[in-house]
Amino acid sequence: MSAHLLTQVLVLLCASVLVVAVARRLGLPPILGYLVVGLLLGPLAFGLLPAGPATRALAEIGVVFLLFTLGLDFSWPRMLAMRREVFGLGLGQLLVVGLAGAAVLHFLHVAWAPALVAGGAVAMSSTAIVLQQLTEQAELNRTHGRLAFAVLLFQDLAVVPLLALATAMATGGGAFSGASMVRLAVEGLLALVVVLAIGRWLLRPLFYEIAHSRLRELFTLTVLLVVLSCAWITQQVGLSMALGAFLAGMMLAESEYRHQVESAVRPFRELLLGLFFISVGMLLDPRLLYRQFLLVTALVALLVLAKSLLVTLVTRLYVGSIFKALRASLVLAGGGEFGVALLTILVPSGLLDGRLSQPLLAAMVLSMVLSPLLIRYNRRIARLVLGEKGPPGSALEREDAAANALARREHVVLCGFGRVGQNIARVLESLGFEYLAVDLDPARIRLARHAGDNVVFGDSSDEELLRQVGLDTASAVIITFADPAVSLGIARSVRRLRANVPLLVRTADDVGLAELMAAGVTEVVPETFEASLMLVAQVLMLLHVPVDKVLRTVGDIRASRYSTLRHIFRHDGARVIDETHAFREELRSIVLPPGAWSVGRRIEEVHARGADVSFTAVRRQGITGRQPEGGTELREGDIVVIYGTPEALEHAEAVLLAG
Repeated sequence: MSAHLLTQVLVLLCASVLVVAVARRLGLPPILGYLVVGLLLGPLAFGLLPAGPATRALAEIGVVFLLFTLGLDFSWPRMLAMRREVFGLGLGQLLVVGLAGAAVLHFLHVAWAPALVAGGAVAMSSTAIVLQQLTEQAELNRTHGRLAFAVLLFQDLAVVPLLALATAMATGGGAFSGASMVRLAVEGLLALVVVLAIGRWLLRPLFYEIAHSRLRELFTLTVLLVVLSCAWITQQVGLSMALGAFLAGMMLAESEYRHQVESAVRPFRELLLGLFFISVGMLLDPRLLYRQFLLVTALVALLVLAKSLLVTLVTRLYVGSIFKALRASLVLAGGGEFGVALLTILVPSGLLDGRLSQPLLAAMVLSMVLSPLLIRYNRRIARLVLGEKGPPGSALEREDAAANALARREHVVLCGFGRVGQNIARVLESLGFEYLAVDLDPARIRLARHAGDNVVFGDSSDEELLRQVGLDTASAVIITFADPAVSLGIARSVRRLRANVPLLVRTADDVGLAELMAAGVTEVVPETFEASLMLVAQVLMLLHVPVDKVLRTVGDIRASRYSTLRHIFRHDGARVIDETHAFREELRSIVLPPGAWSVGRRIEEVHARGADVSFTAVRRQGITGRQPEGGTELREGDIVVIYGTPEALEHAEAVLLAG
């Protein structure tokens, strides 16, 4: 690596850490920090970062990983259930906004053909910015988030013919004909069939073999191979790389390896997405903004306001609330990376006047810079425009406020919300005890919050976080992590803050038992020994041993710290079934969109279709009903929580969404 390249990398890292940290401290989206880094360090400002093809390629791969992880949360049955929004609302938004933009450009003496392509560019929104920001705000599964996602998905499909038209016009029309368009459509359809076939018949057996090798590095390499291969297939036929990655994610969403795949790809996604946002900021020319500030500002205002108005009118046909339609339009009001790409094809060919195209390009990029703020405050802006009053803050802010209020009351603190933590939570809830859980898995937290559970993100060994979750008012603390080293660190943090609170620790076996007891743990519960004790108790009862003697025997074994159970033989090839095993049971929450088959039907009708799962809860309008009866009628927007094996969950989701 040359010294110059190393210097550029260090400058990029230093600026990113500083600016993103400041943005987070000010309560602004991290995306905005990356955009500012690109603006300041790009070739059009201080020139510390080059805008080369390698940078653009890595940035585009960041969008590929984002769409892949979204595909993991968006199964094929959900795609069928949302076909009305994708192909109806998506097409309507593109036609209305695109034709309006084309009419304005034609009025400014631009020929109809390039005006139509430029109008389509104006209609585009940024998939990466919108979806990243909605995910951070826990609004992707809300009505406005779902509608915005449907529009973005259609835009990714529509960009293919628009790019073909732009390229044909830029090269003088020689490569453009009806036959070439038919060939492009056939190739695109074949590519989609290939990706879907790979996902349906190849990915599950492949990941089954890789997962059983128990090599984490091999699993990660396989995930990267799958993502980039599917993106490459669609790119070779002129489709978006992001579309291929999205389809691959959808196919893996129907397998039991979804969560492990998402965990493996997350670090690459976050790093490359940051580079993508920096590359967008590098497109802004500060000198142009200075010379034509009023014109660019007017174009940004016109672009955002016009798109918001037109998208609201179109979205109103698909949703019964003007408030939700306006929120969706604010989310989509900014420009998009594909729109910028279309303009950069038209501008060099002279099809657009440079005096018009350069300010328009700057306005589109600047609207992308404003987009995170419009998305962050879409609820407040919509309330302000409509003159309505409602509950303050976003759904995420309300959930945080509820968690803070709970921390001030008597409750149980659960450190870790995996399988064991969730089981404990269900029992506590059934007996009327409140709990507040802490976990580090974002995907698990998102699903748990959808289901109405009180979970916050954070490291359970962080003393400041323990104060925030109400350790001072907690009636007990339960540590559910299987790793004794992790549990030991948490136990010491708890005891430094509060010496007398009951502290229980779950362990897999007796490893680290003495250290945990020395750290002040009230009770250690080894899973393996407790399972043996339950079996012993059942056997003794079947052998007609008196109950008091059974209880005394079990109590003596516990009092001796399971010394009777320690003398066992372990086979060399024996393996413990971990949480990634294909036959374990788990919870899953499913949001019912308007087109879902189960909307308006009862739970017993879903069971009649072969859904072999338990319905543990239905959350409707913020109210959670546990253990719903078979006669419960499901409605649009319900969050249904089901329990079963991964295979049964996939089948049940297909029934709920597509029948």
